[in-house]
Amino acid sequence: MFEKIFPKIHPEGYKFLAISGVITVILWLMSNFFGFIFVIITIWVYYFFRDPDRTIIQDDNFLVSPADGIISGIKEISGPVELGLENQTFTRVSVFMNVFDCHVNRSPVSGKIEDIFYKPGKFLNASLDKASDENERNYFKIKDNKTQEEIVVVQIAGLIARRIITQTEKNQELAQGERIGMIRFGSRVDLYFNKRKIMVKVGQNVIAGESLIAQI
Repeated sequence: MFEKIFPKIHPEGYKFLAISGVITVILWLMSNFFGFIFVIITIWVYYFFRDPDRTIIQDDNFLVSPADGIISGIKEISGPVELGLENQTFTRVSVFMNVFDCHVNRSPVSGKIEDIFYKPGKFLNASLDKASDENERNYFKIKDNKTQEEIVVVQIAGLIARRIITQTEKNQELAQGERIGMIRFGSRVDLYFNKRKIMVKVGQNVIAGESLIAQI
């Protein structure tokens, strides 16, 4: 129960929590009203950077969600040009994270990171389809240990987000559901795969590392 009320937070959140706390104290000394407002903001900052443990299925017959949020799109599409996959057809599942979702991203499958590619870009609303091609984003190409399939996870910065955090590196071996990074303040994650059956639908809420997206 304690961990549900006071979950651990991502290391990236400590500095923001400290800044918000200092501002809260200063404003409280000046005005109870504005001090109270920043107490609420500080609580939100704490929960935004929460990083709870998740129960992972550990079965590579399935892809688990790389992010918390809502399925905003499912589309058959060519692979990312940035990874040299434009001649292959993938299913792309997009997960939109609002500012109240946990923003820690996880690997959908166990495998080896074959490539990581960061591309600067715009900061359009992450719920828009063109955000996949125009926004700041970070690509992970992961080779599935079970099928040798190339799975792609793309972190996409949103309207408010200006910082993509990567916790992994090229050639790193990942366990299914392992943390790979986070995006600050509202964003989206795209998952590319093929040869699998979709298990979700648009509008469905999913949980990173736990919700099943597709199966062999």
